[in-house]
Amino acid sequence: MTYQDTLNWMFSQLPMYQRQGNSAFKKDLSNTLKISEYLNFPEKNFKSIHVAGTNGKGSTSHMLASILQEAGYKVGLYTSPHLKDFRERIKINGQVVSKQFVTDFIKRNKSFLETNALSFFEMTVGMAFDYFSKQKVDVAVIEVGLGGRLDSTNIITPEISVITNIGLDHTQFLGDTLREIAFEKGGIIKQNIPVVIGETQVETKSVFMDLASKNNAKITFADKEIIDVFKSDLKGIYQEKNIKTVLQTIKELKKKGFEINQNHIEMGLLQVVKNTGLMGRWQVLQQNPKVICDTAHNKEGLRYVMKQLLNEPYHVLHMVFGVVNDKDVISILPLLPKTAIYYFCKPDIPRGLDANKLRDVFISYGFVGEVYGSVKEAYMAAKMKATQQDCIYIGGSTFVVAEIV
Repeated sequence: MTYQDTLNWMFSQLPMYQRQGNSAFKKDLSNTLKISEYLNFPEKNFKSIHVAGTNGKGSTSHMLASILQEAGYKVGLYTSPHLKDFRERIKINGQVVSKQFVTDFIKRNKSFLETNALSFFEMTVGMAFDYFSKQKVDVAVIEVGLGGRLDSTNIITPEISVITNIGLDHTQFLGDTLREIAFEKGGIIKQNIPVVIGETQVETKSVFMDLASKNNAKITFADKEIIDVFKSDLKGIYQEKNIKTVLQTIKELKKKGFEINQNHIEMGLLQVVKNTGLMGRWQVLQQNPKVICDTAHNKEGLRYVMKQLLNEPYHVLHMVFGVVNDKDVISILPLLPKTAIYYFCKPDIPRGLDANKLRDVFISYGFVGEVYGSVKEAYMAAKMKATQQDCIYIGGSTFVVAEIV
């Protein structure tokens, strides 16, 4: 099979949550444990850092990887979803996994994957761990896909566990309350492994304290520590919280023998994009008119992004906007500016919400906008209408941003 044939097989034959939604979610680690054993437990051959949370886990993972790279470590990075190419999910020192490795891995293990009906995410986790093991990384930063306790990545025993924050997202899987969601994400807390919590929240603090106590895990709340915040090339105002989480995590890693100095931290934070290839976090695509995209897609994330967006200088704000079909659209409407002109579109995945349905909800709440046949059509229309003094924002879903960057 060619690389494209391999991807088509992975995407179409086996469930992929990001594309299909609920039908692809498995509340069980048995398949991941099976593939781990089949591959001879590759995750035991490298040190790891496990990162969960509702928002910020991607940025936090990339910042940690960048700092560790600056410190001279060979660093694996596993994240999801990808924006442009599947291989973005699996990187070493910022370089994506080769097409050859992806095709060879599937070809070599296809019979096992089919026989055991592994999901897209389960096989991808197995692929990442196998790659990091074969390439002999010093440490891998592993981002949780969904939740924590039952996520496929949760077979690792990391050096440290990190939970950025808790918000009401993926409630159909993780629970309807912040406490329930915190319990699921807190499932990455392991026996005798320190855990850093990025954000202290009244509803969730006791959940994390209880889980840490049961596991004899040292717990630290990063936002309660006195930490000098460094600058980063990631410019979203929400990154301040992530930076504090990262700095506290680095403190804990140093206690475990990692050799990381102040210069590694400063340079690592200033060169996240260069070192890791991160895209879509308050990414400015052009000036005059200024075009900004961001992957924020839930209330907690959009609250910070919209606050920053409304502080931008512009005459007119143009919003290229699309969401997935399990999104509670009404819950995010109060965060969005009614004075903007909206360009409604459907991200090109099965989970994308029909743009006409999205417009109907917005119009019924007093917003103004038109429907376009695709994300790119919406973006081109916005660029045609915008003057040099205007601002264009692209967002609502990771998959909308993915079609533009």
